[in-house]
Amino acid sequence: MPIANPTYEKAYSDQRFWRKATRHASAAGRQALEKALWLYYAVQNPGTPKWARRVIYGALGYFVLPLDAIPDLAPLVGYTDDLGVMTAALATVAFYINDDVKHQASAKLHDWFGASASTTTRAG
Repeated sequence: MPIANPTYEKAYSDQRFWRKATRHASAAGRQALEKALWLYYAVQNPGTPKWARRVIYGALGYFVLPLDAIPDLAPLVGYTDDLGVMTAALATVAFYINDDVKHQASAKLHDWFGASASTTTRAG
């Protein structure tokens, strides 16, 4: 599962991201959504370089596709592979996961999950 995969990059769109994130929030879980949101908000930052954007779009493209190594609808394990891909992407682009990115993600998680949606403080 290469991170900067053109197939996954092409599969990504903001509309697909938000549709997947909102419709499957409880199934994906807070940890997977937190990582997805960190990547999403990092790619929105104009200071994120092109190479990092490609990595992020690849990981988010993998996240939005329903059929991947482990189908997302598989009970209990459906988002395990997505989480692994996003964790690898975050390790690669960690420098661009700044406090502003984390704050935006935290606010969105709070909208979805309420006060129990506290975020972690590291990028990986």
